Amino acid sequence: MRILVVEDERDLNLLLQKVLKRAGYTVDGCYDGEEAQLHLLGAEYDAILLDVMMPKKDGYTLIRELREQGVDTPVLFLTARDSVGDRVRGLDLGADDYLIKPFDFDELLARIRAMTRKHAGVRTNLFSAGDLVLDAQSRKVTRGGQEISLLPKEFSILEYLLRNKEKVLSREQIENRIWNYEFSGSSNNVDGYMSRLRKKIDEGREPRLIHTVKGVGWVIREPAEKEAGQ
Repeated sequence: MRILVVEDERDLNLLLQKVLKRAGYTVDGCYDGEEAQLHLLGAEYDAILLDVMMPKKDGYTLIRELREQGVDTPVLFLTARDSVGDRVRGLDLGADDYLIKPFDFDELLARIRAMTRKHAGVRTNLFSAGDLVLDAQSRKVTRGGQEISLLPKEFSILEYLLRNKEKVLSREQIENRIWNYEFSGSSNNVDGYMSRLRKKIDEGREPRLIHTVKGVGWVIREPAEKEAGQ
């Protein structure tokens, strides 16, 4: 998943990015509300970590404008303002959760998982197709009970495909969701990762779960049930 960190304390911003990347997320960081708007115009995010007190445009103003524009990306406020009134205001403006500084990073990661599960309409960290199971919390993938070792980007691509099971995802969608603005490689990079991922998931196993839709992209499909008697 791709997360936008909007925090004007540079050291904390960089630390948050480091923690999130280590947890397997694709992360972009910015330092004020106006810069955040530019990022949101150029990419889709699964979650936003948003400071309240920032230069140029504060967090309250930014989330109000986003919700008025119909942007429903989950937002977690990170702030030192701990009064009940401040929390109520943020939640009423459309925030999904509120975490007071200083906070524990394990709690932050758990709140992100819970927030994004709720947004996706699921109540579990497990995503599956057939006998393929991905655990987003432990970052473990198994097929038929056998663990499959994946590189971080391979895991992220597989999670994105499973979260959008039965939907065809284009090369551009995958690149946009999995790589951040610092990426300067070729889109052929996606093809290389997909080729290796398909070998690890499908090679030597039946039925195939990852399918190529020629000229469009890739999709994970549930295997069709065998007809009775077969």
